Amino acid sequence: MQSLPGGAVTFMIVSVIAFVVLGSVLEGIPAIVLFGPLLFPIARSVGIHEVHYAMVVVLAMGLGLFSPPFGVGFYVASAIGRADPAEAMRPIVRYMVALAIGLALVAAIPWISVGFL
Repeated sequence: MQSLPGGAVTFMIVSVIAFVVLGSVLEGIPAIVLFGPLLFPIARSVGIHEVHYAMVVVLAMGLGLFSPPFGVGFYVASAIGRADPAEAMRPIVRYMVALAIGLALVAAIPWISVGFL
């Protein structure tokens, strides 16, 4: 991933996609334990601040947790609420769009996460 063309921007886009997919099939802690030691040093070497990258990773995994078709958190919430997942998807789409916009803003504007450090 360090040799991707485009530097930090491409690395961030690929990381967001990877962690959304990982967040949809794994819980957060196993994903961080498995991929954190591999990707955080690369993020540092391409010039991404550690706190900024950590916030992007957490937001991406949170988005993946409720993303269909594998979003484990969505199906658990549907089971707890005794709701049919097909019916529950319609109201949650707006929140998923808001999460995706928030993730894109935090990933694109590092000041949001490291501006007050």
